[in-house]
Formats: sequence, structure tokens, C-alpha cells
Amino acid sequence: MVIQRRANQADIAEHLGVSISTVSRALANETGISDAVRRDVQRIARQLGYKSKHTPLTVGGEKRAVALVPLGSATSGMSGFYFGIVEGMRVQAAESGMTLDVRLVNEATVTLEMIRKQIEQADAGGLLLAGIDGWDELVDWSQNEEVSVVLVNGSDPEMLLSSVSPANFYGAYQATQRLLDAGHRRILHYTHRVRPTILQRERGFQAAMAATPGAEAVIVHTGERTTAELLSDLLALKHDVSAAFIWNDIAAVEMLEGIYGPDSRLGRNFSIVGFDDLPVANMATPRLSTMRVDREAIGRGAVRLLAQHMDGEPAVQQLQIGLTQVAGETVFSV
Repeated sequence: MVIQRRANQADIAEHLGVSISTVSRALANETGISDAVRRDVQRIARQLGYKSKHTPLTVGGEKRAVALVPLGSATSGMSGFYFGIVEGMRVQAAESGMTLDVRLVNEATVTLEMIRKQIEQADAGGLLLAGIDGWDELVDWSQNEEVSVVLVNGSDPEMLLSSVSPANFYGAYQATQRLLDAGHRRILHYTHRVRPTILQRERGFQAAMAATPGAEAVIVHTGERTTAELLSDLLALKHDVSAAFIWNDIAAVEMLEGIYGPDSRLGRNFSIVGFDDLPVANMATPRLSTMRVDREAIGRGAVRLLAQHMDGEPAVQQLQIGLTQVAGETVFSV
């Protein structure tokens, strides 16, 4: 029986006509190596089945990854949102030959030590964080341990971690433009300042309003007023607005009954637009006008991007998934 010799760095160097030192530095992602050479080295390493701590592939070339999904979001009104993302992840992982271990976690317990344990238990070389933002310690660990990380439904303003998210800025711009096209000029935006993705929605709203002569923007944050308090303010005509763009469908639907109730003082042409197109938006009466996020596309894109990184792609990338308008029944012309 002939025992096939395991490929080593000298084999890679011979294939490419470079030194073993160059191969070693490229596999370790050290500085001083061009991106073209680094990609060639990593490509040949995969072709030859070379294994080292710099190539996070398990036995037989199979990729293994862990996806951490926030338990609160998965079991709350946001469950439809994350269910779609997880479905997209699983479909793409199956097509890509990746073993994906999806685990529900309590957001409050997500620490670097917990992530380390999850990765070790799954013998994984990749990590998907759904709705969980990155932090400095995580970035340093992922680079030192060469574990590929992708934020799912998140973004990293410093571009240290790759991410996949809805096109929040442009989606919010379109939602606001729809209200402007209906003739509304004094429009309220209800939002919060917790995550970078939601901040992009606020910026999209502001950009659309700034581009329209005579438009007046009113911004209220969740830290200032709860949904119930904001509804009370609107019904009391406190903000003197004729329309509202709400940062997500859950908050928007919570206001509908009061806004369109028989005792409302807002008028029959008051308009409201949500964001996400969660199942609750379709169940609402009237049907909420909103922006549809392709959640499965987010999941698929995240797995594809993670696979690229696990194959040696070093460039940090931000993938944005486009949104579509859902007509609904809550936008009226004035």
C-alpha cells in the first residue's frame, strides 16, 4: 500500500516558484507580502490539502462554523426576522459543504471566553454573530487565533470585521422619500441609538429630508420616550407632524390602533411607515406600509462571505442587501 505524503510548505513553494519563507509569511498573513502572492499561496495550499493553523479547514477539507443567534430576538417579536436569516444560513451552508452549528445564546452572556468555548466545542474555524456587534477584544482574538468572523445583521464602523446587513441608509431614505412623495413635509422619525445599523437608518432619514426643500425633520429616540409615550404625544398633537417613519415594524404596529382609532385627532391622512416587513406588519389592521428586508439573502450572503475568509481572503468586506417597498395601507397623500 502506498501512503500518500502530506503536503508541506516546500511543495507550495515549488508550485509557485517562490521561497519557503515567502510561503510561511503568506500563510501567516504577515506584512510585506503582496495580496496577489498571498492569494496564490493560499489557493495552492487548498489545492494540495495543506493543513496548518493558518488554514482553518477540518479533516477532509470540510469547513466548520458556529452561528450565535440572540435568544431574546429569536423568541420575541423579532423571531420572524432571525428565523429567515438562519434559514438562509443553513441553505447556503448546505450548498457550500459547510458544517454550520447554530446556537441560541443570551445576548447578555456573550463574552470572548464564551465564544472561545463555543468555537472549541464545535472544532470550528469560522464564527457568525447574528445581531451581536463586535468589540476590540474579539477583533484581536480572531486575528491572533485566525478564526474568521462575520457580523450578520450588523456592521463594524471601523471596518475591522466583515459584515452583512440590510442597506439601512438607502432603505430609510426610500421610506422617507415615499412619505415626501405623498406630500408630507413635517415628518417624525422614531429610532434608537444602540446599534450602528440603526444609526444608518437615522442618517438615511435625515438625508432624504435635507434633500427636500421645505421639509422639517423631527427625531425622537427611544431613550427619550417609550412607544406608548410617543403615541400619547402624537395624539396630543405635540409634534405637529403629518407622518412618521418608525425604525422597526414592532414599534410601528404598536401605534396603529391609537393612530387610526375613532378618537384619534391626527386626521385620516396621517401616514406611518415601518421597517423590516416582519409577519406582524402583515397581520396589522390596517396593513402596515413598510420596507421589506430579504432576510434569507442576508443569511446566504453571510455564509458565502465567511467561506471566502476561511479560504484565505483577508480583505474586510461590508455586504449590503437591498430592500423593497411594501405598499401596505398606511401611507396617504396630503
